[in-house]
Amino acid sequence: MIRPQIIILPGMDGTGRLLEAFRASLEQLGLAATVMAYPPDRPLGYRELEALVRPQLPASRPFILLGESFSGPLAIRLAAVPPPNLVGLVLSTTFARSPVLVPKSLTGLVRFAPGRPPMPLLSWWLLGRWTTPSLRAVLRDALCQVAPATLRARAIAALRVDATPSLRDMALPVLNLIGGRDRLLTRSAGRQLTEQWGDSRTRVIEGPHLLLQTATAACAQAVADFALGLVAPDAHPAAPAAD
Repeated sequence: MIRPQIIILPGMDGTGRLLEAFRASLEQLGLAATVMAYPPDRPLGYRELEALVRPQLPASRPFILLGESFSGPLAIRLAAVPPPNLVGLVLSTTFARSPVLVPKSLTGLVRFAPGRPPMPLLSWWLLGRWTTPSLRAVLRDALCQVAPATLRARAIAALRVDATPSLRDMALPVLNLIGGRDRLLTRSAGRQLTEQWGDSRTRVIEGPHLLLQTATAACAQAVADFALGLVAPDAHPAAPAAD
C-alpha cells in the first residue's frame, strides 16, 4: 500500500527554511515530505492562503497535511473540505482560534509594531532552553527573507482567526503535537483542538513552541507512526469480495 506523502505548511515566517531538518528526518523514516512556502512580499490572510495552497496539493497520491503554528488554522480549513487524496491531518503547536484574547478592534494596532521582534525575545518565546546559535541564525535568516508588512499581516490574521466552525466539519484522523514547554501557547489551547474529534490523538513532547525544530527526531517518529498506522492492513478493512 502506498505510504502517504507529508505536505508541511510552515509557521509565521512562511519560508519553510526552519523545517528542512524535520523534512529530512521524515525522509529518513521512509516518508516523502514537501515543505510549502508562502509569498514573502504579499500580506495574505488565511482565505487568500487557502486559495493559493489548495491547487498545489497532491492530486495523484494519498497525503497527510501538517500545519505548524501559524498554519494550523489554514490546515484545518483545508481539511474541512478535504481534497480527494487527503487521508489525515497533523497539527503542531497550533490553534484553531486566536491564542491571545485581544479584541478584534485592537488587532489593527499590530500594524504599528516592529516587523521583527528582537531576537532575544523571540528566542525566549519560541526556543526557550533549547536555543542554540545555529537555531537562532536560521530563525533570523528566515524572518529576514519576509517583508515586515507581510509578517504583521500574518500576525493580525492569527489574532483574528476562528477556525473552530471548520473543526465540526472534519472527519479525518488527526494527530496533535503539543510542546510541553511551549511559552507561546498554553497546553489547553492545543487540547481544545482534539476535543472536537473522536478519531484523534494528542502527543505532548518535551520542547518549546518550535517543537519540530528542537525535538525533530521525536516529532518525525510520531508523524511516521501516525502515517503508517493509516495504511496498516487493519486501518482500512477490505470490502467483502463480490460473489
